[in-house]
Amino acid sequence: MIDEVERRERRRWQAEDPTWALWEVTRTASDAGRAIARRMGVSYNDVRALEVLSDTGGGLGTVELAERLGIRSASATEMVDRLVAAGHVRRRKHPTDRRRIVVELTEQGWQAAMRALGPMLARFDRVARELGEDAEVVTAYLRAIAAEQRAYCADES
Repeated sequence: MIDEVERRERRRWQAEDPTWALWEVTRTASDAGRAIARRMGVSYNDVRALEVLSDTGGGLGTVELAERLGIRSASATEMVDRLVAAGHVRRRKHPTDRRRIVVELTEQGWQAAMRALGPMLARFDRVARELGEDAEVVTAYLRAIAAEQRAYCADES
């Protein structure tokens, strides 16, 4: 289904149908992030922070977290304070540099995120199962797109 945003944007430039479909996924992802935040009882930026921390595995310093989120370090400190109070993250000494403190996702934070995210992932899995043999092609397309996004980011000058 073509929505009004897609209709308007298609008048401005041409793109292949899969590109437009992916653009629609990208546009709706932030809405889904806000729904996850509501379900978790936190802000959208808090959810973004939890996502970043889950991707890093070993934790990040508050300044590094702020840079990845595009916010001020003072705002990141307040955010981390909220997330620590909620039990979603913890501060600990850096494993190799004892002068530094890193923030990492807790098991409780992971579980809370999965309770909020799980129903959406189940919907995605249902759609994937319905693809049947086409799932391999879709998977290849999405992985190639992710690789192109990483290359685009790496080319920033």
